[in-house]
Amino acid sequence: MPRARDIGWEHGTMIAGHRHHVQCNYCNRIMIGGVTRFKKHLASRRGEIRGCEAVPNEVRELIEKHLVAWETRKTTDKKRKKVHEEASNDRAYDDKDTDSDDESDRDYAAARMDNLRALHEAEEAHQSIYTGLWDCVRPLDYTVVVSQALQQRHPVLLNFAVSTPTDTDHEEPTTESQVLYDSFPPVQFKSEQGSAPPRATDLGWVHGVMVDGDQQKIKCRYCHKMILGGGISRLKQHLAGERGNIAPCDKVPEEVKSQMLQHLGFKVWERKKKLQEECKNEDSLKSPLLSNSGRSGKEWDEGTSGRRKRQKKQVIPLGTPSTQPPLQHLPFFSQESVDQADMAVAKFMYDAGISFNAANSLYFQQMADAISAVGPGYKMPSYDSLRGDLLYRSTQEAGELCQDLRKSWEVTGCSVIADRWISRTGCTVINFFIYCSKGTIFLKSIDASEASKSSEELFNLFDSIVQEVGPRNIVHFITDTTPNYKAAGKMLMNKYKTFFWSACAAHCINLMLEELGEIDEIKEALRRAKKVCQFIYNHAWVLNTMRKITGGRDIVRPALTRFATNFLTLQNIVSLKEPLHQMFTSTTWMESAMSKQRSWKVTETVLDPQFWSLCSLTLKVTEPLLAILNLVGSEERPCMGYLYDAMEKARRAIIDSFDSEESSHLPFLKVIDRIWEEDLHSPLHAAAHYLNPSIFYNPGFCTNPVIQKGLLDCIEGLEPSLIAQDMITRQKTSYDDAVGDFSRPVAIRGRESLAPATWWSLYAADYPDLQRFAIRILSQTCSGTRCDRNWSTFERIHLKSRNRLEHERLDNLIFVHYNLRLQERHSAACKTVRQTQDPICVEELDNGVDDWVEDPGDYEEEMGWMGVSGGLPHGDGFSLNKPSDVKDECTYNVEELGNNNTKHADNQET
Repeated sequence: MPRARDIGWEHGTMIAGHRHHVQCNYCNRIMIGGVTRFKKHLASRRGEIRGCEAVPNEVRELIEKHLVAWETRKTTDKKRKKVHEEASNDRAYDDKDTDSDDESDRDYAAARMDNLRALHEAEEAHQSIYTGLWDCVRPLDYTVVVSQALQQRHPVLLNFAVSTPTDTDHEEPTTESQVLYDSFPPVQFKSEQGSAPPRATDLGWVHGVMVDGDQQKIKCRYCHKMILGGGISRLKQHLAGERGNIAPCDKVPEEVKSQMLQHLGFKVWERKKKLQEECKNEDSLKSPLLSNSGRSGKEWDEGTSGRRKRQKKQVIPLGTPSTQPPLQHLPFFSQESVDQADMAVAKFMYDAGISFNAANSLYFQQMADAISAVGPGYKMPSYDSLRGDLLYRSTQEAGELCQDLRKSWEVTGCSVIADRWISRTGCTVINFFIYCSKGTIFLKSIDASEASKSSEELFNLFDSIVQEVGPRNIVHFITDTTPNYKAAGKMLMNKYKTFFWSACAAHCINLMLEELGEIDEIKEALRRAKKVCQFIYNHAWVLNTMRKITGGRDIVRPALTRFATNFLTLQNIVSLKEPLHQMFTSTTWMESAMSKQRSWKVTETVLDPQFWSLCSLTLKVTEPLLAILNLVGSEERPCMGYLYDAMEKARRAIIDSFDSEESSHLPFLKVIDRIWEEDLHSPLHAAAHYLNPSIFYNPGFCTNPVIQKGLLDCIEGLEPSLIAQDMITRQKTSYDDAVGDFSRPVAIRGRESLAPATWWSLYAADYPDLQRFAIRILSQTCSGTRCDRNWSTFERIHLKSRNRLEHERLDNLIFVHYNLRLQERHSAACKTVRQTQDPICVEELDNGVDDWVEDPGDYEEEMGWMGVSGGLPHGDGFSLNKPSDVKDECTYNVEELGNNNTKHADNQET
């Protein structure tokens, strides 16, 4: 009978067909040691493996219960097997010695058989005992309690004891553990007296000591850590410093650590080569001689003994000698070999013309790790493999991810994003993305060069996308502010009346920044600031001096758009005002040859108070808008519930910065209000503002007609059922008055700490119609998806003349490219990195950077780029050389902009 699928595989993925390599579905950590160690990872068993931080509590409890039952059953199985073997031996002895009338021997054998039957009864009873005990017993004490219960039912059968093993050689105490003992004394193994099992040949036993003859309990010779479970393999991972499965040893010598790393890599390579050879020789393994074993050639009959032993086939990897050198003689990694590997990677990238930004890919290091694990002799995928089987498999994986996200659309709803861009050949391409709170997927890319000329054609195109996604799943449809796109979006909304259209928030904020940049005062500040940057970044000595004074910080801050780059860089210049003053007035500068050249205009600008006054005025207007851009670009939580409030705070911050002088701030607010009212504002923003508990329950909250009208529009639009509309309006009073579960202390504390949609899912169970309505609105985004554009691939796929099959291949390539990037951004492995990054400041997208660093053509030549010292990035700042990590000191957010304005009543229409 085939063995049932283990429960652990429902929460993990087998890596490369190797059942001992399991990747967690929640934290993406890869465990080595099989599904049992993986389940301990899910259960967060302390002392054995690092627990999963992302696993749901119900899954953790389920796996813990499963492990408890499995361990109890495993112990019983071992004892039954032992009793059965001893009883069989006694019976065989009685059959041979027929002249013996020793009745005590027969009684002894009978007692063994009675014990076997009792064990069988205990096995059937253990599950019911465990169920009764679980609710009142801590996981740490389950062995003792179960043992007491079993002793009451079978006192002769089992004898449980709790022991604390100690080490007389070292003073460090070990962790208390529960040990199960048989009432019959076990046979002493010879290996219990030594530090390694008999005939042990593994290299790891040189560095570890076996405890109590148990190969699963090994103590490190260097840090004396007791390693429970995993055997000698986990000890070697401990010595090699491989994180994820066990804590690394902090006292192991470097030469031993290097040896273990080399050894583990060789083992993986050896197994993979062996698997490849078995696949190639599959036909020969199915010979009649081997097929008789019933194990597909993996076992063989050993003469007439009747015992079957696993045959170890001798596999000789291609291109390697028949006998491998001893593992302890393998060479260590030297600095020379590392340098050679670096040069090999660099030459490949230079030869293929690959962008340096490829080194920032999450998969870049994963590729290197996988290759090093295989070891020498690995053959890279061929041209045909990359465009054939591997691309097909990647497409399938990306499709499975998309299917998982599609399941959540019915509950949380989704936002359709139409991202329009113009290629270098003048082709208009629309990329369609589907956003939900669990992630974003790339749907398709369409050449819309002809359709973009007519709003009717665009409407038909958008309508086909709506039908593909499902009208009932869509809550929000997002485009840019181009007239035809706005018209098509409104036509779409009028046809279905079950979702809303609005322009991309990031696009609208950039329009505001663009128009503000044309105002005379702001335009002059940017012009003079660019001259200063161009001078600094075109002279190595000046750039080195600036970085020395600023502690390695850069001035230029690349962002997603040219306008965001302009104002982020200007903000950075203002923060470095004192260091720049210090540099251009220092004795070193005055005595340098650089000060004698055409630098007098730059020096004059840096020392001019009027220039800094213009910069200050510019930042008063643009910093609040940059804060909103930061908000809508963040992936920490959906931004729908915060946009309306952010715009109110930005307006209030601008007014306050000019001391409420209407003549000063009015020209700037006219630009902002016009774009907000004509392009950006939607009933969804007002309704989400009302339904966000962190805003609604704030003492400074005050509703207005715009908010009330937006809420009613959403109730009538998103809920076609009249009964559901009436229920929502009635249940809304409970939310208004904060009664029922809304008034729980935990719900009050969660108003600020939880995402709005999560808060509603937890505390609105008594109001299902209002709960569903709120979750669908608060789970949406306001902004289009940020993602790199693979220009060469897009231009090839949208050529007018193309082969149909090749077009399908390139379409799959774009599908994989986008969804890999989106998966990378949402992966748990990137969460720590994202927390320190500014979502609107991205180094690999140098939009507008050239304006700040280009050579104006009137500077004299001096040191080249190799003479420039490495700089520290400002956030994701610009650097001509390899950057180091540094925390961005210029941070800003929407909350800070409004902290001083909560006393103002929010009665104005936005």
